Amino acid sequence: MTESEDHRVDPSDEARHLPEPEELWNESYYLDVVDSGGTVAGYARIGLYPTLGVTWWTAVVVGPGRPLVASVAYDLPVPEAGLDIATGREGVRGVVEEPLVRMSLRGAAPAVAHRRAADVYHRVPGEPTTLELDLEWETDGDPYHYLLTTRYEVPCRVRGSVTVGGERLTIQGHGQRDHSWGVRDWWAFGWCWAAARLDDGTRLHFADIRMPGLPVAFGYLQSPGSPTRSVESLTVTEELGEEGLARRATAHIDPGGLTVDIEPLAFGPLLLVAPDGRTSRFPRAAARFVTGDGRMGTGWIEWNQPGGPAGGR
Repeated sequence: MTESEDHRVDPSDEARHLPEPEELWNESYYLDVVDSGGTVAGYARIGLYPTLGVTWWTAVVVGPGRPLVASVAYDLPVPEAGLDIATGREGVRGVVEEPLVRMSLRGAAPAVAHRRAADVYHRVPGEPTTLELDLEWETDGDPYHYLLTTRYEVPCRVRGSVTVGGERLTIQGHGQRDHSWGVRDWWAFGWCWAAARLDDGTRLHFADIRMPGLPVAFGYLQSPGSPTRSVESLTVTEELGEEGLARRATAHIDPGGLTVDIEPLAFGPLLLVAPDGRTSRFPRAAARFVTGDGRMGTGWIEWNQPGGPAGGR
């Protein structure tokens, strides 16, 4: 079996899966975007927790010099089928239009605007607004299934619009979407995840899973005209600033001996609270990526910080 066959995604896995009884069993659809102009970026995540009887809905729009606009709810009902999310008087609909080819997210939800990203951690009320999404993710590369867990990642082109309050923002850019299902304990260990598109068309993705005594790395490099290469070894270091928000990070990736410097441009963090009261800070940021050989690009990077930041690595 070739490497590409090892990581092949079954189109039937685009649909929802039969849930298991564990409390923290979760099925997650995540989608992000960075506009080609670099002035606006966003992400949305639908997280279904059937045993807990709730859906997590998190959607954020950010950009350099823009306020953080967040639509967040951790107590929405779980839809019986599909991805129709009731967000109050309105709703959002996620649809896999064509498996492994196209997915859309459309609808509206209440939101708040924050001037300081870290206000999210302290539950500072934001200024009420609305968030409307009319976006389509079209596959732009090879869908990639992890080997050790039920999860796959899809590099995409993204087009459509985002409307914040009365401001309509036309989007023509790129992004990543992923789909995972299984027990998801956000409060057990940390990680760093990132995905980007470089200016030569290369798609880059990595995940540094920071389990004590058992670090694990996932990811890929997809360069135009070349086969997909899996990340074999990975080291990610970061310099943390105020409230644990990273000032910069560096990833060393093999194969290829690739070094990538990463500069967060605009943060859209979350505060995650477990049913038993544990907390984790989840700083996610639109970022600039620069490789050691001079290529540049944009994408998203995130950290999971159970209990809060413990210092840079």
